[in-house]
Amino acid sequence: MDEPKIAFKNVHSREYQGHKKKVHSVAWNCSGTKLATASTDLTARVWHIEPHAHAKMKHIELKGHTDNVDQLCWDPLHADLLATASTDHTVRLWDARSGKCCLQTELSGENINITYRPDGTHLAVGNRDDELTILDVRKFKPMHRRKFSYEVNEFAWTLTGDIILLTCGNGTVEVLAYPSLQPIDRVMAHTAGCHCIAVDPKGRYFAVGSADSVVSLWDISEMLCMRTFTKLGLPVRTVSFNYTGDYIASASREMFIDISNVQTGRSVYEIPCRAAMNSVEWNPKYNLLAYSGDDRNRYLVDEGNFRIYGFQSS
Repeated sequence: MDEPKIAFKNVHSREYQGHKKKVHSVAWNCSGTKLATASTDLTARVWHIEPHAHAKMKHIELKGHTDNVDQLCWDPLHADLLATASTDHTVRLWDARSGKCCLQTELSGENINITYRPDGTHLAVGNRDDELTILDVRKFKPMHRRKFSYEVNEFAWTLTGDIILLTCGNGTVEVLAYPSLQPIDRVMAHTAGCHCIAVDPKGRYFAVGSADSVVSLWDISEMLCMRTFTKLGLPVRTVSFNYTGDYIASASREMFIDISNVQTGRSVYEIPCRAAMNSVEWNPKYNLLAYSGDDRNRYLVDEGNFRIYGFQSS
């Protein structure tokens, strides 16, 4: 059966504000019904989403961090558990139903990246000192640590959970075996630093966004570059595949988000923005794209906004 294609007509956009400062990260839960946002106002928030409703969304505030909440991620198997990474050195696990912190642990540095292993058993956490820590979710204690002598940015697990892909400041993607964290490959991906990464929902490809303004698409099994996306003209800050794996969204400091066809590499749609984007993420069940950036108005600072852009399928 052919996958449904996006009909780029009758699109709709909704904007929401709850945070007092910039929203650094947006993430959907596994059922596509809740969206979490992380902010420099020291909080995260959970929003209940009804894809076809236009009522004001209710949200729960997650309080407890004492510094910026830079990134968050949902348990891939539990629709009400999420983890946050903060520059206050802590990682926290939250119940999205109550807004309560279930578990927390303090690590050695300012945490800026976090992602779950696909089976929900472990969390990978990265800090500003280029250290990768693996947490056992049940005990919420560090299992492994590895310090790198070069810049490490975002990372992602493959769907099998036996490989971690690290984007690095030297333009490479480091391929580490799990759980040993031993290097098994080094992909010379870009001519400038690699900033962000996403794995497609079917586990076929991963996409890398770079400071050279290019997004590259790689075959996971062969570690070969399939094609590049060149619509953006500034360093790429964030990338995400839609739920069918047919489209990829990417953004930079430019005033638009590019949506390109994964198979052809062609840009098919642009979403206008008011500011540089920090995070874009497609819903895992619907063609809804959430995004947030450094929104500023000349007369009023309204940094706490994020938007949801909806597309029909044909």
